[in-house]
Amino acid sequence: MTDNNDDIERPDERVPKRVIGTPSAAVETTLLGEQEKVEEVAVPGVKMPDPQQARRAERIAAFCFLITFLSAIGFIASYVAFQVHTLDATQISNLSLGGTLALALLSLATGLVVWVRGVMPKYSLVQERHPMASDAPTKDYVSETFIQGANESGITKHPLLRRTLLLAAAPLGLLPLVLLKDLGPLPETKLRHTVWDPKINGGKQLRLVVEGTGEPIRAADFNSPGGLLSVVPEGYEHDLTALAKATVILLNLRPEELKSGINRNWMHNGIVAYSKICTHVGCPAALYEQTTHHILCPCHQSTFDATDGARVIFGPAARPLPQLPLGVDSEGYLIAKGDFPVPVGPSFWERGDAEAEVRNQGGHA
Repeated sequence: MTDNNDDIERPDERVPKRVIGTPSAAVETTLLGEQEKVEEVAVPGVKMPDPQQARRAERIAAFCFLITFLSAIGFIASYVAFQVHTLDATQISNLSLGGTLALALLSLATGLVVWVRGVMPKYSLVQERHPMASDAPTKDYVSETFIQGANESGITKHPLLRRTLLLAAAPLGLLPLVLLKDLGPLPETKLRHTVWDPKINGGKQLRLVVEGTGEPIRAADFNSPGGLLSVVPEGYEHDLTALAKATVILLNLRPEELKSGINRNWMHNGIVAYSKICTHVGCPAALYEQTTHHILCPCHQSTFDATDGARVIFGPAARPLPQLPLGVDSEGYLIAKGDFPVPVGPSFWERGDAEAEVRNQGGHA
């Protein structure tokens, strides 16, 4: 019996087989499927990219996208690996997160720009513009329509309506001024001083009391170095407007730890008081690290050195926390001998005018 399989045409085994998933050479793959491969036709106003430059731009863009991928993975890894339990760890975390995120966004933007400029065609577009001015018949028509409407409204024939309409519209221009006035009075110089100023209290120097309990503080009872208290002025424990500027943190430091930035004349037996209002955006700077004597604002990680006049050592704050001059009264309780030398809180709280006032009075800002 004759084997008929020899008569069946077999494909040439020397031709390499096409890998499944790769497009055929006879068609071009698009996002919507496959279509017949056609010759590129020159279109006026459209400049196709050079094939070699397009391939080079493709490799550069792909490399940028790969960097974006690795940077994004690095960002996630940094978030997991670097915790913020300590100040040093917070600095490392911020640096790693910010660096990887910036690199990811920069490489992504660079890849997209290279893609657009090197791979996509260039179009020369011409926008058609028509004359802006209307022709004479249109102008005449508009003029006639306006005059006709004015006559029909009766504004020219009835002067009483016209005059009362103008009278009614006149006060409307003053309404925005009333709304602005309703926002409240201008702060003027109120932000320059706090209730610690004896001039506000008839020359009385206020005691420092513990925030929450209202208990006054004896200097002898606060003699343990490393301690911290949040204090407010006596008599203003429930005045939220006053406390927004006058809240203070009280620290006890060893003499050998003090640096040149601190005003020793405003201390009492190692006790120093700083404004609790962060000089960045006004958050409460109430976290304290005893080993380093650093005051930390939890909002944006501004860090101040308590032993050096609350000097800024890290973060976005632009100036130190103002120091409050301290003393003791006849009964041994801590009091404020005066107001802060400069306004508390963010620098935009009229700080410039207040510093000029301090200099004119011979003070030290």
